[in-house]
Amino acid sequence: MPSETINGERLMRHLHELGSIGRAQDGALVRLAGSEEDKLGRDKLVEWLKEADLDVVVDKVGNIFGIWNPDGVGPSHPVLMLGSHIDTVINAGIYDGCYGVLAGLEVIQTMMERGANPAVPIVIAAFSNEEGVLYSPDMMGSLVYAGGISADAALASVGTDGSVLGERLAQIGYAGTEEPGFLKPQAYVELHIEQGPVLERERVTIGAVENLQGISWQRIVIEGDANHAGTTPISMRKDAGLAAARVITFLRDRAKASSSRAVATVGTISFEPNAINVIPSRATFTVDLRDPNEHRLEEEEAALEEFLNQLETDEGVTVKVERLARSEPVKFDENIVKVIERTANARGYSYMRMTSGAGHDAQMIARVAPTAMLFVPSIGGISHNPKEFTQEQDLIAGANVLLDVARSLSGAEH
Repeated sequence: MPSETINGERLMRHLHELGSIGRAQDGALVRLAGSEEDKLGRDKLVEWLKEADLDVVVDKVGNIFGIWNPDGVGPSHPVLMLGSHIDTVINAGIYDGCYGVLAGLEVIQTMMERGANPAVPIVIAAFSNEEGVLYSPDMMGSLVYAGGISADAALASVGTDGSVLGERLAQIGYAGTEEPGFLKPQAYVELHIEQGPVLERERVTIGAVENLQGISWQRIVIEGDANHAGTTPISMRKDAGLAAARVITFLRDRAKASSSRAVATVGTISFEPNAINVIPSRATFTVDLRDPNEHRLEEEEAALEEFLNQLETDEGVTVKVERLARSEPVKFDENIVKVIERTANARGYSYMRMTSGAGHDAQMIARVAPTAMLFVPSIGGISHNPKEFTQEQDLIAGANVLLDVARSLSGAEH
């Protein structure tokens, strides 16, 4: 087993200190991108990056980079990039995103203290607005970095509170000057809590993430007729609420019957006029479809479309569909996945290959560089929730594997 390990006490101290920043009066953790709480979290991260003697650079969309460049090579030189994000959802846990950034910092500090000599610069990235709570789309900073949308389009994004992201970043001091993409990663590795129950259920310490599910988001509006709940015979109703219920059960039944890893979720729904004694005239809801195979995801989308067409005939309603977001499945770099497996094995940690069910910055950076992820267990599979928890020994194990992966990919000498 390799003798070098990260400083577990320092990693945990950083995680808990960052996790204390942005607490509301009721104790909820809320660091939405562009907020004053986000500024406080960013300030603390930048403080730690500078304490580690890293060069700190912020690009135009607020992505923060801590750069270790021991040989002083030029900015066009390829880099090994480690990272994730530090913005949160509302009432969040302390690990999602933050663990990957702070473990990356810990890896660099450990390598520095052990006299490592990487052949390429190593960079920690804290990507901006990954959660997308106020500003759409989510994973915005990494999407801009990979060229998916322009910096100007991202900065013009209007939040759900009416604010403009570019103005907010300027107000909190994180409207940088560098063009996104100014650093060229030769590889990107993101360490993350699983946010799911698989590793805990299988009693496995390390997940070597080989792919990431494709995601299809749609908003569906079903129009029927409002009428009296007591006097209108069932046979004469155009019930938008019933039609919505049929869609929900169709999606669940299809997912349960599938031999693939397809999942389907209706996460939001509203009725109009929303009265106890009135048949709904309108139902508005969202559908989230996911599958790691693009062909199967397209099949699920087509099946839903066919069902909605038939629903119009069966229930006498009209259906309108709006596509909100669509991302293809991502296959991560096989060579990096194998390095993760090899280093986990060398340390005596159990490991398994996995699919990520959630979206991550890694899926965006995979467009421009060889990329992979590694997971550690989430107790109960809980995330985006204050109950989110990973055992300390698993957090340290993941960071140790990241250390060995960084050594391997950077060509560092012992």
